[in-house]
Amino acid sequence: MLMLVQTRHQWLPFLQWHIVPYSSSFFPNKPPKFNNRRRNPVVKFTCKAKNGETSPGKLDRRDVLLGLGGLYSTTSLSANPMALADPALPDFKDCIDATQPNKTLINCCPPAPSRIKDYVPSATTVNTRISAQSVEVGSDYYNKYTEAIQKMKNLSPSDPRNFRQQANVHCAYCDGGYTLKGSPKLLYEVHNSWLFFPWHRWYVYFFEKICQKLIDDDTFTLPFWNWDAPQGMQIPSIYNSNVISPLYDCFRNPDHLPPTVINLEWSYGDVQVDPKIQIEYNLAIMYTQMITQSKTPNDFFGKAYRAGDDITTLDGAGTIEQTPHNHVHTWTGTAVDQSNPIDMGALYSAARDPIFFAHHANEAKPVRVRVKDCLDITKLGYQYEDVPIPWLDGSVKPKPRAKAKTLPSAPDPAQVFPTTLDKPISVIVKRPKKSGTGSSEEILIIEGIEYDKRNYVKFNVFINEDNVNASRPNNTEFLGSFSNLPHGHRMTVKTNKKFRISQVLEELGARDYDKVLVTLIPKSSPVKINGIKIEFDS
Repeated sequence: MLMLVQTRHQWLPFLQWHIVPYSSSFFPNKPPKFNNRRRNPVVKFTCKAKNGETSPGKLDRRDVLLGLGGLYSTTSLSANPMALADPALPDFKDCIDATQPNKTLINCCPPAPSRIKDYVPSATTVNTRISAQSVEVGSDYYNKYTEAIQKMKNLSPSDPRNFRQQANVHCAYCDGGYTLKGSPKLLYEVHNSWLFFPWHRWYVYFFEKICQKLIDDDTFTLPFWNWDAPQGMQIPSIYNSNVISPLYDCFRNPDHLPPTVINLEWSYGDVQVDPKIQIEYNLAIMYTQMITQSKTPNDFFGKAYRAGDDITTLDGAGTIEQTPHNHVHTWTGTAVDQSNPIDMGALYSAARDPIFFAHHANEAKPVRVRVKDCLDITKLGYQYEDVPIPWLDGSVKPKPRAKAKTLPSAPDPAQVFPTTLDKPISVIVKRPKKSGTGSSEEILIIEGIEYDKRNYVKFNVFINEDNVNASRPNNTEFLGSFSNLPHGHRMTVKTNKKFRISQVLEELGARDYDKVLVTLIPKSSPVKINGIKIEFDS
């Protein structure tokens, strides 16, 4: 539970030229309410309308990160001594060059910092970030935006504010460019842990500050791509209006240009479906990830990442980081063969595409920032345009495809694992026995997932589904997926993937089953799986 602790007591050494808000519209500006039930806080989104009443499909957009402020109080700190552990920090003494999967060298090391200054935001006004879909090509806003990006691209390659240098920041911090301070044998990484949201928030914040200064307009804000709402479920036209536009990127997937509807669970080789059906799937995916699978702060934000932790063994990614975040990347940017994805399709190159900053929505001197200083975005000087969030409507909740009375035969996990997931695998998994009122929610754990982080990885997970070919993302039987965006540094990872299943089994009419059927479907190059089990959440 270190995110707030780290923010109160420790500085995070992001470099102002190195690094912000998460700009997709799913990232609300108002904290979820955490209510303790069965020893676990449950996320409940309060949708405010006039006079304090609730209204479906709307969410007051302050910052979800702010919810940590109410949850992790000083009482929480005294009850959790490990909360005061040292934060995970990068060591700037050396930066390691990466390589693409085709062995091409990637030089993404920013200039080594000499003197780092502490930075605290001091916004006096609050500007509004607007949805990219609402921007018209040729409008005053569009002209300012393209001017800012073009001026950034025109800066000297040695200028830390240069567009490519800014992209290199993401490559270095997010792709193992640095080692972990105090642990020179461990690589530093801001993905797959609770650092994911605040680091990207600061990153986009400083990128926005560069834009403001280059066009001499401190009211300018970056747009956000609201791909979680039907009106935003395609690449915004401003990024695809003209091949000579500074917002255009030639390495986007040509099959996914407008008006193609985005697939928030996209896998290599997926066939496009009717746009209306894909929108239904996307809304169901958002409901699953934001509501069903995000019952606790750790579920949503990711696990703690502290000094001495090995990121390659930390099953730390939050629900949203894997799905839909990773799939927006691969759907947008994969323009070449699967073995060598570029720009949005891989972490080392993602920020070379201007749309990256709308997907996630710096001065020339290095600075340190604290997580606590980005919890309230109004103190950073911005807020988000109020747009509909239709996945909050319970009508988009996944529905059972069928409630089978008996499960098909399948082996026990011990008879199958460890094994390489190079074909569909189904196993019958025993459920743990309840131990009275103290038992909490059941968690399905895919254990010991081993892979090379340079590779694209994805597999889908189903529960009590006897025909996976008939199951769809808006069916309850589809639990979700595990995924990895390609990195530029070799990191052999061994991690776990967890799914909350108590509510799912209830909806499938399987509450009293002693066992469940679990099916894994590979969607990428093979990975090794060491086991599957069910246990109660601690």
